[in-house]
Amino acid sequence: MVNNHSEPGALERAGKPFPVSWDQFHRDCRALTWRLNEVGPFHAIIAITRGGLVPAAIVARELGLRVIDTVCVASYDHDQQGELRVLKGVSADIAKLGGGTGKGLLIVDDLVDTGKTGRLVREMLPDAHFAAVYAKPQGRPLVDTFITEVSQDTWIHFPWDTALSFQPPIRDGAG
Repeated sequence: MVNNHSEPGALERAGKPFPVSWDQFHRDCRALTWRLNEVGPFHAIIAITRGGLVPAAIVARELGLRVIDTVCVASYDHDQQGELRVLKGVSADIAKLGGGTGKGLLIVDDLVDTGKTGRLVREMLPDAHFAAVYAKPQGRPLVDTFITEVSQDTWIHFPWDTALSFQPPIRDGAG
C-alpha cells in the first residue's frame, strides 16, 4: 500500500482503518471543489504524485481547468516512510504561470499526513493554494483547504489501493 502515511505499524493499520470507496472519494473531491471554486480562479493544477493524481483530475474537471502538472516526490517504500526525494519538479511553463512563487496555482493531494511532503512542495511554491481531500493533525496546518480531518493514527485505504474481498464482522476481530 503506497499512501502518504507516517510509519504505521501493523497494529496502527488494523486499529483505525478508514476505507474510502470510489463513490465516497468522488463526493469528497467534489466537496473540495466547491470550496476551491470560492477561492480561485487558478491558472493550473499541480498534482502531488501519486496520490494527488485522482483528486486533481476530478478537481480540474469540475473547475474547468485544462493545465495540469505534477510534482513527483517519493517518500514511501510500500508502507514505510523514508527520506524525501524530488523525482520531478514543477515544469518551467507552469512555474512561470505562478510568477515563480506559485501565485494562482493550485496544489492537490489526496492526504496530508505528517506534512513532510507538503512542506517540501510549499518551499517550491510558497504562494500556491494547497488543497487535500483528507488531513491529519500534524499536516493540517500546511493545507489551505481540505474536506475531512482524521486522527493521526488512522490508516486511509484509498479505493485504488484496495480490492473487493470478504471482511469478517467486527465482533470477530475485524478492525
